[in-house]
Order: sequence, then C-alpha cells, then structure tokens
Amino acid sequence: MTHEDSKKIVKGAFILTIAAAITKILSAVYRVPFQNIVGDVGFYIYQQIYPIYGIAIALATYGFPVIISKLVAEGEAGNDINIRQMMKSIFILLSMLGIFLFLIVFIGSPFIAKLMGDQRLEPLIKTISFSFLLVPFVSIIRGYFQGKGMMLPTGISQVTEQFIRVASILILTFFLVRKGYSLYITGEGALIGSIAGGVVSLFVLISFFWRFRRKGNPTAMGGTRVKLGKTFLLHGMAICISGMLLVLFQLVDSLNIYALLTKSGVSLDEAKKLKGIYDRGQPLLQLGTIVATSLSLTLVPVISSAFKMGNDAILKEKVLGAMKISIIVGMGATVGLINIMEPTNMMLFKNDQGSIVLAVFSISILFSSIILTITGILQGIGRVYTPALYMIIGVLIKFIANQWFVPIFGTLGAAIATVIALGIVSVCCIARLSAINLGKLSFQYYIKVIAAAFIMTAVLQGWIIFWKNIIPLHRSSSIFFALSGVIVGGIAYLLSILGLKLFKGHEIEMIPFGNKLFKRHQN
Repeated sequence: MTHEDSKKIVKGAFILTIAAAITKILSAVYRVPFQNIVGDVGFYIYQQIYPIYGIAIALATYGFPVIISKLVAEGEAGNDINIRQMMKSIFILLSMLGIFLFLIVFIGSPFIAKLMGDQRLEPLIKTISFSFLLVPFVSIIRGYFQGKGMMLPTGISQVTEQFIRVASILILTFFLVRKGYSLYITGEGALIGSIAGGVVSLFVLISFFWRFRRKGNPTAMGGTRVKLGKTFLLHGMAICISGMLLVLFQLVDSLNIYALLTKSGVSLDEAKKLKGIYDRGQPLLQLGTIVATSLSLTLVPVISSAFKMGNDAILKEKVLGAMKISIIVGMGATVGLINIMEPTNMMLFKNDQGSIVLAVFSISILFSSIILTITGILQGIGRVYTPALYMIIGVLIKFIANQWFVPIFGTLGAAIATVIALGIVSVCCIARLSAINLGKLSFQYYIKVIAAAFIMTAVLQGWIIFWKNIIPLHRSSSIFFALSGVIVGGIAYLLSILGLKLFKGHEIEMIPFGNKLFKRHQN
C-alpha cells in the first residue's frame, strides 16, 4: 500500500466519521423537541414504528454499501471483473430484497400491529414499509462511490437525509398537533417526514453519479462476470446485523413491552405512557455512544490495512488503544449520566418520571461502546460473521429476558433485560479478542477505570447535594444541575484518568482533540 493510498483511506474514514457523528447527534437531539411536542404517548407511537425504519437505514448505510464497495475496489485492483455487469447483478438482487421486505411489512402490517398489541399502528407500519424500496438505489450508489474511494457523496447524502428528515418530522408534527389531529395521524406524518429524507438523499446521490458519469470516468472494465449471490447476501447481512444491534433491541421492545404491560393488568393508556417514558432512553443511548460509533467507523480501514500488511505490532497497538478509549469513554458517559439522571430527565423531557428506569438503561451505554468498537475491530480483520452471531444471540436473550422481567418489574424489567443482553454480548466480544490474542487488558486496568468512575461519582454527588440545599430542583433549575454536572463530572473524571495514567502517549492520538486534552499527561 502506497503513502497516497494510506492518505486516501484516512481521509475517507474521516469523512464518514464526521458524517456519522453529525447524523447520530441529529438523530438523538430531534427526539427531545419531538417528545416535548407530542408527549409520552405520542413518543410511544413514533418509537413503536421507528425500528422498522432503522432497519432500512442500516441496510442502506452500514451493510450493503460496505460489501459493494469491497467488490468494486477488488474489481479495479484485479482488473478481472466487469463492474457494470456486477453492479447490474447486485442491483437486481437488492431490488428483489427491497421489494420482498416492503411486501412483508406492508402486507404483514395487521399481524405486526397485533404483535405490538396496538391495532391502530397498522397504517403507520404500512407507511414506513415504503422506506425499503429506497434501499437498493441508495445502497448501490453509495457502495459504488465508496469502492472508488470517494466518500464525499456518501457523507453528504447521509447528512442531507438526516437534516431533511429532522426538519420534516418537527415541522409536520408541530403543524398536525396545532391543528388538533390525533397522535396516531401525527405519528404517521413524522414517518412521512422520515421517508422524505430518504428520497432527498437519493436525489443527492443521483446528482453526484450523473456528474461523475459526465466527466467520462469509466463504469465498466473488461473481464469475466463474478458470481455474487450467496457471498454478497451473507457478507452484507452479517455486516447489517452487526450495525443494527441497538435497532433490533428497539424492535424487540416495540413488539412486546406494550403487549406485556397490558397483559399484566396495566391500562392501555398507562401502558402507552410508560413505554413512551422508557423510550426517553434511546436519545441518551445514542448520544452516549457517538464516540464509540465514530471510533468503530475509523477503525475498520486502519485495522484492515495493518492486518493485510501483517504488521502485528501496529495492529495490537491500535486495538488496545481503541479498547481503552471505548471502555473509558463508555464508563464515563454511563456513570456520569446515572449521577445526573434526574435533572437531565427533567431538563429534556419536562419531568423526572422514569428516572430510575433510565438510570438502569444507561448502563447499556458502556456495553454498547465496547460492542461497537470490537465489532469494528473484528470486521477490520475480516471476521464479519463473529460479531453478527453475537448480535443474534444478544437479541434472543433480550427477547427472552423481556418475557421474564417486564410482567414483574414493568419497564424497569425491560431496562434490566437490555443491560443483561448487552452485557453478555460485550463479554463474548472481549473474550473473542482475547482468544485471538488482541486487545487483552489487565484486570488492574479495569480496576483503575472503576476507581476513576467512583471518584467522579463522589464529586458529582457532593456537588448535587450541595446545590439542592440552596436551589430546589424544578424544570428551570434542572438546566443548571444537568449542565454543571456534566462539566464538574467531566473534569473530575479527566483528572482521575490523568492521575491513574490510563493512557499511553500514542493512544492519546486516537482520541479527537486528545493531544490538547491530555497535553499535561504526555509531559
């Protein structure tokens, strides 16, 4: 690999990382004003359907474009694949899959709504089913450009899609609520806004592709036709499953929390409200895992490059550094949020209902950070099926645990089920890295991280207790408690990390702005 190739990989990874970070932030942040507009019941309605849309997004963003880009890149390198014919074959395959998924969801909407325990969701499920028809078009163009080493079209299309989607959802929701429409119709409007984002994203990609074609760039090369089919679908679906673990967990919750609550004697209206309050945890989880998501996207090309060159020293160095970052950032976000959950809940969602449930749910930030990072590592060394298998196991555990805990503990049981399932998956991932002699951290290191979290907790609790004796906690003052808590807790945790020497010099460079944050630590 030449120096220019290496620079191209790093630049491409940077573009995708920035795009992913922006889309994740927007995806998390818009839910706060949305919940404030529609309330907990309206939030329940939207979140029941969102996982279906999330699956379509995962297919068109994290799954198929990755495997398509790999095939395109290999075709150019080997000069033995007719790329035009290959792309046609893939497009036909993806179109069949997209139509199949659309029909399954559209025709099966009465059955899905019945599984969810709310038949009024049927029209909303039919509406969101159309998002699957966009998957083949978006996937094929993104994959083609990524295979050519051009990440900008993918990045711009992702950000544009999210901006249009968020704006459409909030504008339509505000308008429909003001006009007095039911929350179910309002939810359908929000879903139409989501599809609008996907349509605009497709137009952006088509415009890039059209300009690319007009420049005279070749889209075909001489050679033999490659056999795709099984390999493409297996690799693509494995990457997709790895990329949509949290969405699949949300789908499990959509299918059975409300139904289990009503079967256990909770009234219909109260069950909707409780599920809506529980769903407040989703934006918190997304914000808490942004660093891990960005890190996992950056890791795949870097680790893949080191692995292909057979440079074990650099490979282990990058893996260990990534593991340390994911554990430290995940632990800090988890423990910090638990300590300030009550004021944060009140600041964002008007009241502090469900704070205990959300505090337990927040533990999943740590496990998700570890899983996302290790998934990126395993994919970087070509082991795409291993994380997919762990994800499937995790989803099954989550489903079974929900059946046990929700009838007894309500939404707290669902939070416990999520933490248990993600905890088991993260242990499996860590064990797998240790088994292949990568990313093994000492027991002493984990103890030091826990010690840093305890120090942050002590400082934060002292800060909150002191100010609660002076200022009563309500919606207005919750802003001060939450934001000052983030600053005070962050400083305490950062100083603890410095004091305990949890990072080495070269590992600091892997963290965004790490050299500035840990400048004193390097000296």
